Amino acid sequence: MKSADSKLLRYLPGAGSTAETRSVPVATSGLGASLYAAKRKDLSKTAVIRQALRRYQLIDARTALGEKLIFEDDKLQKKAEVMVL
Repeated sequence: MKSADSKLLRYLPGAGSTAETRSVPVATSGLGASLYAAKRKDLSKTAVIRQALRRYQLIDARTALGEKLIFEDDKLQKKAEVMVL
């Protein structure tokens, strides 16, 4: 494992731990977005939420290491940095 990967794992809480069930209140707009994503990607709502949490953890861990999140459009030759607080 590379040193950057090992640093990254320190920032991923619960990596390798057993699963727990939680109930979380979600606004109607959030439910609509998760339903849309679930249908579009042919996933369950639970899988969409899990995927979102994994992405959040990855982005949080990498920005904690000083990395930047950038979207790039090759066709339009545009780059946009996403500010993560």
